[in-house]
Parts: sequence; structure tokens; C-alpha cells
Amino acid sequence: MRTRVLAGMVMVTALAAVAPVKTITNGQPDVNRHPYVGVAIQFIPNTDFISVCSGSALSPTRFLTAAHCFDPSLPVFVSYKTSPPFSLATDFTQGTLTPDPLWCIACSPGLPGFDTHDVAVIVLNTPRDPGAFAALPSAGLVDTLDMKTGVDVVGYGVQGFVRGGGRPGQIFLFTRYFAPSELVQSNHANSDEFIKLSANPSQGKGGICFGDSGGPDILSGTNIILGVNSYVNNNNCAGVTYSQRVDLPEILDFINSIQ
Repeated sequence: MRTRVLAGMVMVTALAAVAPVKTITNGQPDVNRHPYVGVAIQFIPNTDFISVCSGSALSPTRFLTAAHCFDPSLPVFVSYKTSPPFSLATDFTQGTLTPDPLWCIACSPGLPGFDTHDVAVIVLNTPRDPGAFAALPSAGLVDTLDMKTGVDVVGYGVQGFVRGGGRPGQIFLFTRYFAPSELVQSNHANSDEFIKLSANPSQGKGGICFGDSGGPDILSGTNIILGVNSYVNNNNCAGVTYSQRVDLPEILDFINSIQ
């Protein structure tokens, strides 16, 4: 899911953590492991907030993210810098977001019907080379993988929560994190379109959280994207998370149609 933060705080400095930070969740700073993973922001009109999502570079001008992240009628800004401080003028590149035309949110009741075709491509106005690029999968790759296949989740979202004395507060550092996860069995109605990933810290697994939407789920040991982070099933970002598969033929056709 995307997250919203104060625009001024994000642009000039890191948000200070007030408790020990563990992960993306349960991960660690990515540094240069996945240089093609970036952060995208969009200013929300008539407010002091911005929407924040993650994503990955497919080429110098194409950035893959989730469709639910942004309003396609407004500019989006992308950066590959790993951590604050950020400057809008020097660290971000403006682009235009095109969501999959079949994207639909809340098309049917209940969690399994929450989302569909949740992918979008941002075309940058100026080419940028982060040092490496992500690769799209072959069609149907996910169907050939065993359960518990290793997956790396990467993003700039919430790393954890401050608990005690009311509603938990989010620890958001605006920093690229990664964590190991794995494929788990899904019997939901949307299992053909989404992959389900473990987010169980007791098993040493990390997961996605608010602000990690659009970030890639990477087949461990490769740069191949299996899915883009789409949604979580609770406010603690624990248990399991769901990601839109990008190995489906119609999804690949859409992504490759945007140049």
C-alpha cells in the first residue's frame, strides 16, 4: 500500500526513528544490492502531503510500480537515491504514470476481490541510469516455482511500529530496505493473479508495508521481478502480503506496450 507523509519533511531530511528499526519489515538497509529499485512521490493537491510508493527501473525511462499508487492526471517524481536527505530539484526526475487499462480496485467484496491488474508504468521525462535494471519474467514463470521459493522484497515503506499508549506509530525513514521472503500457498479467488508472500518475522521473513506498494518481489539470486507489491491484510503488515503477478501474458503485454 502507499503511504502519505508531510512533503516538507520528506524533501529536506530523514524522518527520525523513535524506536529500534528492524526492517522493510524485518529487513535491513538495501544499500546497493538492488540499485534499480527507486521511490516515487506525488504531491497531493491542496494539502501538505505527498503519496509515496516504490518501484523498479526496467530501462532508463521506464519505471514499474502499482496502479493504485498515484493519480495519472498529475506529475510523478522518481528517485533512485537510497536514503535522505533528498532534494526535489536534484534527486528526482519527473514522469507520467500510465496505469494498466484493466486496473480496477474494489471490483468485488472482500479481500480476495480487492484489486486486479494493479500495475502501472511511469515514463520519465529524462533518462536515468541507476546502475542496473530489473528484468521482466517469462510468461507463466510463477506457475513453475515451488512453494517456499525464495523471494526478495524491496521498498522504501514503513520499517516498523512504535507501540504502547494508543495506536501504533509508523517508523518511516524514507530509506530503501530489503528482506527475504518466500512464496506461500494461496487458495483465495485471486490466487491466479496474485502471489502470496510470507511476512512472518519469527521465521526470519520480512514483508511489505505502507509505502512499499509497487516495489518488486524479486526471484532470489536474480534481477527478475515476479510481482509488484499490492496490499497487506492488516494494519500491522504481518502474516502474509499480496503482490500482483507480472508474469501473466496480459500484464506483460501492457508493460511492454509502454515505451
